[in-house]
Amino acid sequence: MDIVELSAEEAAVRRFIEDLWLPYNRELETISDQFALADDVDLVAEELPFRLDRVAMDGYRKWIAVDGPTDASSLAEMEGEFTGYIAAEIDDAPSVFDRPDRLFICDIYVREPYRRTGLAENLFDRLRTWARAAGCEEFSLDPHVDNERAIAFYEKLGFEITQYHMVASVEK
Repeated sequence: MDIVELSAEEAAVRRFIEDLWLPYNRELETISDQFALADDVDLVAEELPFRLDRVAMDGYRKWIAVDGPTDASSLAEMEGEFTGYIAAEIDDAPSVFDRPDRLFICDIYVREPYRRTGLAENLFDRLRTWARAAGCEEFSLDPHVDNERAIAFYEKLGFEITQYHMVASVEK
């Protein structure tokens, strides 16, 4: 199993969306209506420009776990199966706050057959290396309250609840 950084190459990002982002979000929408995907748009075509821009940003990284050959020059051309990914961005602490810089974990997903194999921990190890190089002293993330499996995993890694994220309709 290799872990490869996703570049801002259209074909690679398209494959990421099709092979990992869509399955991840299909799974999330079974947990909460908040993640329901639109059924009247081409999801890949709509998501592609956003993901391309995101991957090209400074301070943002995404790594893809690939099971199988990774000797091609592009992720899009690799024969191996995309089995999981992790994405994060640097959250610099404003000078008015007495807290360290953090690496905010945007997403982590591992396909079902690869869960409980250590892959998620390996993806986190990739982030630890980047966090240290970037001068970040902490991780942060916002798991969905109904995603009990994910919360248990994060607690196992040493994460602690420090705040709640709440949502309300403007219509009351």
